Amino acid sequence: MTRLLRRAQPPAARRRTPHVPGRWPRPARLVPLALAGLLLAGCANPSVGSAHDDPTKPVTLTFWHGWSEKNEVKAIDDSIARFEEQHPNIHIKSIGNVSDATMNQALRAGGSEAPDVVSSFTTNNVGQYCSSGMWADLDPFLTGSGMDKKKVFPQTLLDYTQYKGDQCALPLLADAFGMYYNKDLFEAAGITRPPHTMSEMARDAAKLTRRSRDGKLERVGFMPDFRLYQNSPDRLFGQWNPTYFDSRGKAALARGGKAKDFYTTQRKLMDAQGGYDALERLRSSFGDEMSSQNAFLTQKVAMHLDGEWRGLMLKDAGAKFHWGTAPLPVPDDQAGTYGRGYLTGTVVGIAHSSTHQNAAWQFVKFLTTDTDQVVDFANAIHNVPSTKAALASPRLDADPAFRAFLDIAKNPHSTAVPPSTNGGQYIVDLQDFSYDVEAGKVPDLDAGLRRLDAQIDADNLQSEN
Repeated sequence: MTRLLRRAQPPAARRRTPHVPGRWPRPARLVPLALAGLLLAGCANPSVGSAHDDPTKPVTLTFWHGWSEKNEVKAIDDSIARFEEQHPNIHIKSIGNVSDATMNQALRAGGSEAPDVVSSFTTNNVGQYCSSGMWADLDPFLTGSGMDKKKVFPQTLLDYTQYKGDQCALPLLADAFGMYYNKDLFEAAGITRPPHTMSEMARDAAKLTRRSRDGKLERVGFMPDFRLYQNSPDRLFGQWNPTYFDSRGKAALARGGKAKDFYTTQRKLMDAQGGYDALERLRSSFGDEMSSQNAFLTQKVAMHLDGEWRGLMLKDAGAKFHWGTAPLPVPDDQAGTYGRGYLTGTVVGIAHSSTHQNAAWQFVKFLTTDTDQVVDFANAIHNVPSTKAALASPRLDADPAFRAFLDIAKNPHSTAVPPSTNGGQYIVDLQDFSYDVEAGKVPDLDAGLRRLDAQIDADNLQSEN
């Protein structure tokens, strides 16, 4: 998984092709609305498979996945080879670089060409996979194998692989988001440790900001703009432990004060470093996220939100400064939760249309629960392991910079966004609203958040009809 999480990008930018585990960090990408509607409309009656096959008989299973970079393809092929050595009767036909759109079209059609085992980098789509019935419920397989999933997987990872009690997916490595910081700049500014709270971050960011003689920003302590690289608002908002929906499934961002405090804090961070317009002018000068002109690599930002894969990239690029990793700061009134972060990752499941579901389960079980396999795969593509046992393994990469992200993944306060039936459209709504807020186009936050809740509820209702 050194993938870049692919996330929805603004029209002018584009990573969910920034974030993909296993690749260079790939972004967790959101499914466009047109596709989301297509998935919902076309999956009401998925092709029916069966779990009556004998997994000890010779069989060939088709496995579709999204990995495409040379190192990640080798890692998944090595995993398959280990599985086939343990299960000589099961052959895996692996097909990589498959998009969610292609996969879902095949699952709707069913037939002999459809995959048996499927994986996705898009956790936002799990609600669709489960509610549509395209991915089989894995709870009976877990129970039949004598597994207590709550003892095997961290709770946050279980949360983003199920929907309304249907465990139609399991986590296959994860991505954790934290903070990279420039140790040399910290030392020069007299800062002895990374900030733990948002007020500390604002203070340190101001100290680390540098201007030219004519007053223009040359470097900032932390670029809070939502359009920068991995700064998707849902990732930053995760530090507040937000409640997106109430018990009835209604949007709840306008309630409780967390969303308002989130945007107020972002504004304070901007004001401490010159304000929105000045920050946007500086951001427009940054190079591409995945290039040698990345703003953190070129020392135009001293603190930076990113995933575990960035450390390997910094080493490969030969960063000319000392750097470290730490959790992102938390709100001052939640200081006791410092150490948390935003989590996402790859998910894997069994196609409902597969007629070899018992054999497919043997493969899924190996990929997701075999401790040695999970550790080997995580080390190979520099992603976070997705089981409790693998996270505790002494065989994991001992690099302290990477270990910081393991600690984030194990932290019980870490969060993930909840699944929905429309491919995470509510995150797109949040993103659009956040762009307006940071640009000063939402003078009344309370009223704006109520409108945002109404928009999210309307989008959810449309997807259910």
